Amino acid sequence: MKSKLFKELEASVREGGAILRGKVAPSRKFVVNKTDVRRICVNYRLSQGRFAALLGISVATLQNWEQGRRAPKGAARVLLQVAAKHPETVWDVVKPVVAQSKTDGARRIARAARVGKVLRV
Repeated sequence: MKSKLFKELEASVREGGAILRGKVAPSRKFVVNKTDVRRICVNYRLSQGRFAALLGISVATLQNWEQGRRAPKGAARVLLQVAAKHPETVWDVVKPVVAQSKTDGARRIARAARVGKVLRV
């Protein structure tokens, strides 16, 4: 490794250590809002089993998220955000699978999507 690159790396590591010890303020922070999984599930008016199937996850995973033992990360977190803000999109994608066993809540959301209403979470 070239001496100049090594010195830059060393300075970066030292700066990171100082930030972790609280001696230096970080140059930026990223805040990720907590996803309210239970509220999203309630809005869909589906049982935990059906909502988990809708998302393609296990019921145990959904329960862990709802009870705060685990938090959705990565693609699962993004999928939940889409499910919360654009339920009509989720229904459009999974319509062939869900069409066979729609509940009243699923029908309400599908109907709202057809007429362009947005259901708030």
